[in-house]
Amino acid sequence: MSDTPMTTRSSARRNDVPFPASSEPDEGLVGAHGWGPLIVAAVIFFAMGFVTWLNGPLISFVRVAFSLNDFNAFFIPLVFYVSYLVFSIPASIVARRLGLKRGLAFSILVSAMGVALFGQFIALRIYAGALGGLLMLGAGLSLMQVVINPLVSLLGPPTQAAKRIAIMGICNKFAGILAPIVLATLVMHDIGGVAAHAQATSDPTARAAILAAFVKAIYWPYLGMAALLVLVAMMVARSSLPDLQAPPLPTLSGDATHRLLKPHLLAGIVAMFLYVGVEVMAGDAIGTYGQGFGLPLDQTKFFTSLTLGGMLIGYAAGFIVVPRRISQERYLELSCALGIVLTTCAFLTHGYVSVLCVALLGVANAMIMPTIFPIAIRGAGSATPLASALMIMTYSGGAIVPQIYVWLKMHFGFQGTFTALVLPSYVAILAFARRYGRVGLQAPPSGRR
Repeated sequence: MSDTPMTTRSSARRNDVPFPASSEPDEGLVGAHGWGPLIVAAVIFFAMGFVTWLNGPLISFVRVAFSLNDFNAFFIPLVFYVSYLVFSIPASIVARRLGLKRGLAFSILVSAMGVALFGQFIALRIYAGALGGLLMLGAGLSLMQVVINPLVSLLGPPTQAAKRIAIMGICNKFAGILAPIVLATLVMHDIGGVAAHAQATSDPTARAAILAAFVKAIYWPYLGMAALLVLVAMMVARSSLPDLQAPPLPTLSGDATHRLLKPHLLAGIVAMFLYVGVEVMAGDAIGTYGQGFGLPLDQTKFFTSLTLGGMLIGYAAGFIVVPRRISQERYLELSCALGIVLTTCAFLTHGYVSVLCVALLGVANAMIMPTIFPIAIRGAGSATPLASALMIMTYSGGAIVPQIYVWLKMHFGFQGTFTALVLPSYVAILAFARRYGRVGLQAPPSGRR
């Protein structure tokens, strides 16, 4: 959930540092700031994607390491995504105080601390402490989201902002493909054997020793990731990134309140909440879904990478055809229709075919978030920063929807529950696209705003 669209072009113009002379057509993709800052931003998006999309295989990891049921194992996405609900507005305030460059470096350091704490507590087999580290990681990523998106929008001509975001998204999704593969190969290479061995061992002390040896394998990789994030923070602090000022959050009065109560923003908040829940279901919960068919852990630990591969394909397709061949609003409708078809096929099939249908939801999901976001905040004016923060808070759908899934599937079966949650979500997002997709695109009548 790291390639969030930046707020709006108008928010860029409200920064204390003026937009570089970027309206000239010969300035290309990066404008006066050059390629250096954009490369730094791409590295950060890669790092964000890597740590975010580890959640899928981590669900299987903690289930074995701590002998958990699905409900408790799914505290991994619950804690991670609820951090966006808790920290988004405080992150906006911190970004305003520190500025975009220093705020970005600080957010990476907070994320590094969260990664280190998670690895340490996992190695000590203290699940509550590991979840605390994950919450700190989410806090750092919340600040990073608030900072990096407007910064990317300021690194070149406004007319090329969509292409810059596409580059960031591709870096993010590519990291998401690699992350589960790396974790599964380095740490979870024999998770099936460990789970079977632990289950067959009747002596509690011997079982604890088996699991303790298993969890220690995660310590050094996570400590290494934390060290790399510290290096990235130092790189950002010493880089050529412009030290821009974040736009302020407006007070909730007068015009700002009126703009925040716009129907398309309120509907967009609901649509984004449902979408992030669907994205996490297809990405992080796909391993659990596959295990429902009896597929082995040594295979399901890679399934998140399949979904992310689909998202990368969908993102590239959207980059090619929008807006040359089709509008982003129409593409959103088609994406929802594809999601409905694939979800139905997943319900009607079994085994690897059903899992493949779920993985292909990544293709349908790729361009949904980048389209819901700008539709929802159209016309927000001075309230755009706060509207964007509210939209980021809806990422908590990734915490709530999967938790509902693991609770309901105990009573109604995993396949039917998956369909009952995902299918209506696509229908609701499709309704949002058809009802509000054209809002704000036409110029208002003269004399009205």
